[in-house]
Amino acid sequence: MKNIICMIPARSGSSIKNKNIKKYKKKPLIFHSIDVALKSEFINKILISTDSKQYKSIIEKKYGKKIEIPFLRPKKISGTHATDYQWVKHALKFLSKNQNYTPQMIIHLRPTTPNRDVKILDNAIKLFIKKYKYCSSLRSANKFSQPPYKMFKIYKGFFRGYFNYKKFKEYYNLSRQKFSQNYLPNGYVDILKPDIILKSKFLHGKKILPFITNDTNDIDNLNDFKK
Repeated sequence: MKNIICMIPARSGSSIKNKNIKKYKKKPLIFHSIDVALKSEFINKILISTDSKQYKSIIEKKYGKKIEIPFLRPKKISGTHATDYQWVKHALKFLSKNQNYTPQMIIHLRPTTPNRDVKILDNAIKLFIKKYKYCSSLRSANKFSQPPYKMFKIYKGFFRGYFNYKKFKEYYNLSRQKFSQNYLPNGYVDILKPDIILKSKFLHGKKILPFITNDTNDIDNLNDFKK
């Protein structure tokens, strides 16, 4: 496959101001995702989707023509409640209209998961290429120690389970061994199909190929940077 694009989202709004360009291991956080994408043997185009002129300037100064920032993402799809589906579809439509380009695969790398190994990334891409005909997307995940059935919400001041089991009224008191192994998506890598996104309102589709990795360190707040 020759048309494999890496898309990296980098909106400026966050719980930490300018988190994506905050220094992590002596360089801006987003640089880690760009660097691993550049090392991949499969990725042949890298696009940054950002709403920030500052981000655009910093990234282009460092990488030049190695990456593309051909537009500034509209503010209406750059806020706190904006979805991945919105910015990915916007990028695809822009590329189709302005570059007559539609990729076969999208490698979605989040800047907030900086500690990636290019060999693991390329293994995910190899797996997706192998299974391309049979799946709609790929998501990385790690084993999660507790099943969701053990979780509570607070409803009218009291704990309540999320599920309604007629057979087991207090299913949350069953041993965790009674439940199947659970997996938590971790942002190491997602791989998407443009035709799924453009022809539907879904990002991943119904057949999500699992790619299991070790737990990753997602950076969301100042404590995560320190850790």
